[in-house]
Amino acid sequence: MRYNRITILLLLLLLCVWALQREYQFSMKKLQRIYWCWSVNTQPGELKLSDWFAPNASMNATTTWSAPVVWHGTYKEEVLENYYANHKITVGLTVFAVGRYTEYYLYNFMLSADKYFMVGQKVIIYVLTDDFSKMPWIKLSPLRTIKVFEIKREKRWQDVSMMRMKTIGEHVVDHIQHEVDFLFCMDVDQVFLHKYGLETLGESVAQLHAHWYKANLTEIPYERDQLSEAYIPIGKGDFYYHAAVFGGTPIQVLNIARECLQGILNDKKNNLEAVWHEESHLNKYFFLHKPTKLLSPEYCWDLKKGYNSDIKTVKLYWATKYYKILRMTQSPSLTVLDL
Repeated sequence: MRYNRITILLLLLLLCVWALQREYQFSMKKLQRIYWCWSVNTQPGELKLSDWFAPNASMNATTTWSAPVVWHGTYKEEVLENYYANHKITVGLTVFAVGRYTEYYLYNFMLSADKYFMVGQKVIIYVLTDDFSKMPWIKLSPLRTIKVFEIKREKRWQDVSMMRMKTIGEHVVDHIQHEVDFLFCMDVDQVFLHKYGLETLGESVAQLHAHWYKANLTEIPYERDQLSEAYIPIGKGDFYYHAAVFGGTPIQVLNIARECLQGILNDKKNNLEAVWHEESHLNKYFFLHKPTKLLSPEYCWDLKKGYNSDIKTVKLYWATKYYKILRMTQSPSLTVLDL
């Protein structure tokens, strides 16, 4: 009888622990943060913008809402490395590889990410693909992990693009938020060329578009249909952001994904599709919720534009696009160009 009581008490204790975990979503990452809060006397103080961000006086490197615009040479790399040496972090990187994009781009993306993305930090690369059999084999450097997840194949490339937000949100909720401190979401048809480091980390990170970062607000290709959820009036807006790169803390990325997805679904109900698909909705999100850090076009550059006085060091560049091939959709008996 006594043993039965002990067994019941243990089961009740386990049930309580399970309930707490479900309610508060405990994870090793959160326990580490609690430990750091309790150990404030042994931890360095919070990193201030002025500690690491030092643009030239002639540069326009701060937004009207005081967010830094990170260009090569505006940051103190040693300060950032010393700070994060005492604040151990894990950085996540999600990449979508579907259809022919997998065979054309994934290998070079992963190989270059292994070499240049967050060197010296713990990194988890999340590959979201519709075909496990085409995953390339890459020997990773220390501190790097790849996790591969299968996703549903969409019929149109536009739907692949827009449903990315749904997939990102689902994976952040299911596991990513418990595994990393910061998360980047990137297109697969890109290649890292130089060190892509700690200077890019922030609560909410947006990427300036290589083609539009100097454009007048009236020229920027925001969604102009007033019926669309992505609508931004002519003359309004701040910058045009590239959906090929965005990031932040997992919770902020989840907020971005959820709001963009909701806008996409609302448009679909009204038979609308924003001019630049999920990128239009991302721009609307950042118009309403200003990013806390902006990355210069050096962090996502189109080499076809060449170099200019602004572009000192290209960190990430666009791979050559083969849209007529890449955007083919397959049916059981027919191959169709979907352009």
